[in-house]
Amino acid sequence: MHTSRAHPAISLTDYGKLAAIATSGMRWRRFPPAARLLSNELARARVVAPPDFPDDVVSMHSTFEFEDGFRAAVQKATLVYPGEEDADTGRISVLTPLGVALIGVAAGQTASWRAPSGELRTRQGRRVVPAANMVNVRWTECTKELRGCCG
Repeated sequence: MHTSRAHPAISLTDYGKLAAIATSGMRWRRFPPAARLLSNELARARVVAPPDFPDDVVSMHSTFEFEDGFRAAVQKATLVYPGEEDADTGRISVLTPLGVALIGVAAGQTASWRAPSGELRTRQGRRVVPAANMVNVRWTECTKELRGCCG
């Protein structure tokens, strides 16, 4: 897998869960190849505290629009944990080559990966809507900081 970003941004909230998924995935007798891809991506990641996490970066449960390299059509999807995926509703598991390629992609960046056929595929991020839990965490952290400075 190759992406146009040197160090993908991953929220501290997501990092622990994703590391556990990658580690347990590689312990299975027939582990999914994406478990190793996810582990490699996490090793390169820049872990960011939720209050500082950029709004325009794909994180777990964020909804995003992307353009694929074939149709030039904009599609909408949500990045989810294994077991939550649903192709009919655009829910992509992070434990797939596409899901691993998308984690940490910012609007305007391109993610690339190899399909099972060996063909190089690309997706360019267009717009990201942060996950509701990231918005709530940011608000909570912000109000804690405000309380601390106001007395």
